[in-house]
Amino acid sequence: MLATFQFYINTNKLFQSTDKILLTVSGGKDSMAMLHLFVAAKYTFGVAHCNFQLRGKEADKDELFVQQTCKQLNIPFHSIKFETTAFSEKNKVSTQMAARTLRYQWFEELRITHNYNYIATAHHQNDVAETMLINLVKGTGLSGLHGIKNKNNTLIRPLLCFDSAAIQQYIESNNISFREDQSNASTKYVRNKIRHQILPKLAEINPTIIKTLNQSALHFSAVERILTQKIEEEKNRCFSSEKACIKINIEQLKKLTPRSTYLYYFLLPYHFNFDDCDQIANSLHAISGKQFLSSSHQLIKDREFLLLTSRHSNKEKSVTINTLEDFKNSPVPMKTSVIGAKNIQFLNNKKFAYLDADKITYPLFFRKWNEGDIFSPFGLKGKKKVSDFFIDEKFSMPEKKECWLLTDKNDAIIWIVNSRIDNFFSVTSNTKKILLLETL
Repeated sequence: MLATFQFYINTNKLFQSTDKILLTVSGGKDSMAMLHLFVAAKYTFGVAHCNFQLRGKEADKDELFVQQTCKQLNIPFHSIKFETTAFSEKNKVSTQMAARTLRYQWFEELRITHNYNYIATAHHQNDVAETMLINLVKGTGLSGLHGIKNKNNTLIRPLLCFDSAAIQQYIESNNISFREDQSNASTKYVRNKIRHQILPKLAEINPTIIKTLNQSALHFSAVERILTQKIEEEKNRCFSSEKACIKINIEQLKKLTPRSTYLYYFLLPYHFNFDDCDQIANSLHAISGKQFLSSSHQLIKDREFLLLTSRHSNKEKSVTINTLEDFKNSPVPMKTSVIGAKNIQFLNNKKFAYLDADKITYPLFFRKWNEGDIFSPFGLKGKKKVSDFFIDEKFSMPEKKECWLLTDKNDAIIWIVNSRIDNFFSVTSNTKKILLLETL
């Protein structure tokens, strides 16, 4: 099993042998198997354990168990107690969502503070199969059918080469101790219902159902990459920008088949659903003036173009970014990555922001600008009012209205999106890791 584990990491380039990895360890069999595989492989790593205080003394025993294991094996150990229920009630989210938000925010803070290169979770092939079925039942496109990716920015899943049976065998063969969470047996949760009731029934039809679903996930992931590339090529042919308005060429759209599907993927970042896109596609031959609204944008059918603009106002609520993954919810569609600072080639393009990752402290916020906002524009000396910066850069009124600021937890401006970063967060000769943001 160790050889398979190392081969999977190397062939998928999850990390380098010299990297420092933060393992997320609950004390259950999956995460304990991962811990012992990392020990056997002699990788450099530390352990993070979350106590969500949801299971009373049992949660405390889990924490103590992981702590003692790390002490015996001389492994750096990090732990935290979360007020999960209070966070859930305050933010009006489920307990599961609260726990997820809290843990990933903390993991990222640990990674940056203690110079870990990656965060490793113990997801395996059964988790992939369960996630696929959950997404399929709830309704999903291709993005929900590739299951769980083995690498997503700084998050890695090195156990995706194993199913739960292999992990169980490894636990037993090596006499590895672990803690059993009794809630895993309850069918109260959707995932457990699929794990204990649905998958066993499917296994009666196909005994290798876990392997089959994982192979399908890889296939869907490959198809999605091809689809994304094709969509991006066609989008570039159809889209152009004019100040705060995106213009979509109607004649170019008419050449595409199936038109509604292309429109769906074009307009997905702007929160239009498939029914909206079907109506838009059917309106291309209609007279000008028809209007379509999403939760964030409006689209107007003109003579030669579909005109896409934001419905947001300066009073709009901010968007909170707790982890790197949360950038997928940013009001401006963007790609994110954390890269080494050595031999980096900087592109002189306003849609890129190169930030010193060690100076970024979560949570971050996207918000509109306010009168009195001040920052230190990169490349200039001293501070400047954002309103004055807009004048200097010849922003129009619509462009000011559409502009988003990225700020840190202290409300310090990090980036005027698609325009200028603040000097404090810029890359210097002392920068070790770069947070690269690219708007789409």
